[in-house]
Amino acid sequence: MPETKNLSYAESVNAALRRALAERPETLLFGEDVGAPGGVFGVTKGLRKEFGERVFDTPISESAILGGAVGAAVFGRRPIAEIMWADFSLVAFDQLVNQAANVRYVSRGALSAPLTVRTQQGNAPGACAQHSQSLEALFAHVPGLRVCLPATHQDAYDLLLSAIWCDDPVIVIENRTLYHAGKQEVRLGGEVRPVGGAAVRRPGRDVTVLTWGALQHRVLEAADRLAADGIDAEVIDARWVRPLDLDAVLASVRRTGRLVVAHEAHTVGGVGGEVLAAVAEAGVPLRCPPVRVGTPDTRIPAAPGLAAAVIPSAEVIAEAITKSVRAQGPSSKLVHPTGFDLVPWCAGMS
Repeated sequence: MPETKNLSYAESVNAALRRALAERPETLLFGEDVGAPGGVFGVTKGLRKEFGERVFDTPISESAILGGAVGAAVFGRRPIAEIMWADFSLVAFDQLVNQAANVRYVSRGALSAPLTVRTQQGNAPGACAQHSQSLEALFAHVPGLRVCLPATHQDAYDLLLSAIWCDDPVIVIENRTLYHAGKQEVRLGGEVRPVGGAAVRRPGRDVTVLTWGALQHRVLEAADRLAADGIDAEVIDARWVRPLDLDAVLASVRRTGRLVVAHEAHTVGGVGGEVLAAVAEAGVPLRCPPVRVGTPDTRIPAAPGLAAAVIPSAEVIAEAITKSVRAQGPSSKLVHPTGFDLVPWCAGMS
């Protein structure tokens, strides 16, 4: 029976794992320190004791973890593999890109790889460059992989279950800054929803702001601040960057006529650029050029103060939204997002 509990983000993940292990006997949970220690962030605490050998620790070998997961998935198991830091998944990128993503294709649909990879990314104080990268764009680029970034406690529960129930490989990217950042009411139980779908976190009329992952909370903070200045921003949480709910984005942008995309990942090569291209290809008229907000093209410093200076803050996001809304040109006509010479560019923007 469905119930509601007051849980932290980490406890919400734990509850989803517990439900999957209880309801689906083919599931396995493994990775570095996930068994007896209960996870380096305490996310898998108690699961080894409850489910025994189906929850186990592995050697420090990401290639072995993901390679074993692919093999187990192909032969009927439903593995949930944890990669402690998303950065370390690059050691085993071949297992994801060339193996897991290709199983259905190379077998002509005879085989599938119902594999879930749990990992976490993003900046945290002192994490330094090789522990702070946001890599969702790399995974989203690969056909055959599905990618989500739960930003709320409820989504930490719901999206993980959607991933585990999916018959294709799914990358679930959590954020360690959220694990123990307070508790919220979380609905447990109920129907597991299929993969995909964005969520409107804040309705608005002036500008569409698309975001995902932990940065969503800074975007909402920025939107709340701007409301006092008369700027009504609609905030959409993509939740899934693969598949991306483009219909939800286009519907919002058609109403507001403006688009800001904000993510913690580097702007260069990020999913934000893909969103802007998709909006342009759809021919949605915009009142001014779309805006991307992200981390600049630099490594993440180890010093917390320096790291805070490069990760988009609520102030930086608010400034970008304000420029987008206030940059109305002298003409009331709309400009095409490709920038064709239909009308002049908006004032103050190049």
